[in-house]
Amino acid sequence: MSAERGAVGARVRATAAKLNAAIVRDGRTLDSTLTEPASLPERDLSLLRALLYGSIRWHHRLAWQLERLLTGKLGRGRRDAELAALLRLGLFQLQWLRIPDHAAVSATVDAAALIGAARRRGLVNAVLRRFRRDEQQLDAEMGGAPEALWSHPPWLIEALANDWEGRAETILTANNGQPPMWLRVNTLRVSVDDYAATLARSGHTCRRLETAPAALLLDKPVSTANLPGYAEGLVSVQDAAAQLAASCLELRPGQRVLDACAAPGGKTAHMLEACPDLAEVVALDRDQDRLGVAADNLARLGLSATLVAGDAADTDAWWDGRLFDRILVDAPCSAIGVVRRHPDIKVLRRESDRDCVARLQARLLERLWPLLSRGGRLVYATCTVLRQENHAQIERFLGSAADASLAGGPQQGHRQILPGEANMDGFYYACLRKHDARQDSRASSPQQ
Repeated sequence: MSAERGAVGARVRATAAKLNAAIVRDGRTLDSTLTEPASLPERDLSLLRALLYGSIRWHHRLAWQLERLLTGKLGRGRRDAELAALLRLGLFQLQWLRIPDHAAVSATVDAAALIGAARRRGLVNAVLRRFRRDEQQLDAEMGGAPEALWSHPPWLIEALANDWEGRAETILTANNGQPPMWLRVNTLRVSVDDYAATLARSGHTCRRLETAPAALLLDKPVSTANLPGYAEGLVSVQDAAAQLAASCLELRPGQRVLDACAAPGGKTAHMLEACPDLAEVVALDRDQDRLGVAADNLARLGLSATLVAGDAADTDAWWDGRLFDRILVDAPCSAIGVVRRHPDIKVLRRESDRDCVARLQARLLERLWPLLSRGGRLVYATCTVLRQENHAQIERFLGSAADASLAGGPQQGHRQILPGEANMDGFYYACLRKHDARQDSRASSPQQ
């Protein structure tokens, strides 16, 4: 390694360590840290992203390994937090990146000086070399440490085991995988077959999914800058599981539709692409900045919706009194179904968050249900797999709303997609129909 490349390598690792500590210690999200990248060439930015995503994805295992490799305890200050992050980054490189050991160790040791820990360079060198020496023993011990084995927090491993007996390990494995890249073709402008052929001419191979007719799965992810027709609105990036929302709504021309919690607008756009003759789509979100992103996405696709900034649960502040024929409640959730895309969820989410988010979901259902017309359909969606937020939430709602039932009965009215199923993200959908409360409508509870 040249001296110049070595210096750049150390700088990339130092930057990654500071960003990692900002997530683990300060509670920042991965996405927010990467909005402030260092001024690095693309090659080094790719390494920065690989280091940061990988060290967060495998954080629980790396932290467990580090605890056993250190002979003493690190302090609690920011500099020690960044040093611990740098050590975890070093361990990640030795296990997952195709970088020679000597180069990875050398660059990580040099990075210590760049985070203000020059006197700890010997510690960094010793820990990484000890890992290689003790690696087999650590692997053997890891079998008795589920948090390290699955690289998930203990509360989440337990929750998945309770909710998905016999399938929890499949979910945990999928959560640690690399996310695929799904596209949604704007069928108002181009057919799916024609766009797939355009991709092939550009050297990108893809596959289709029968249950998501506008979806294409790229065999290899690419940047949107390299997607033909992206800037012209021919295609969007959206997981196939998220694309099922439009079909669950059973949209018809002339309907008035509410997309609650709509930003950044992917599902809103898909509704308009799937049924362009809707009377109106109201895209509601409390985050004005994210609504701006939704507006940009709609403009790129040549679509138009009514954008409203407001709290979906505070209907008095934004509702004009006109009922909706369809409502999509894309509810805030623990997001356990999209961990492979956002591995920081495993680091940032706390067990106590579950009750808070469940109360918010219940309030959204309670407040938005009166806005649905008789005979209308409300689709409740989350990107999680926890029963408390999905099946149990709908069971509770059906028990309290006399005019609600699962559309199509208990077997057709809901669907739980597990992470990795057909290479999709984890999603839950419940389709609810509103009828006359005086009718004898025994609403069946969904079964897992």
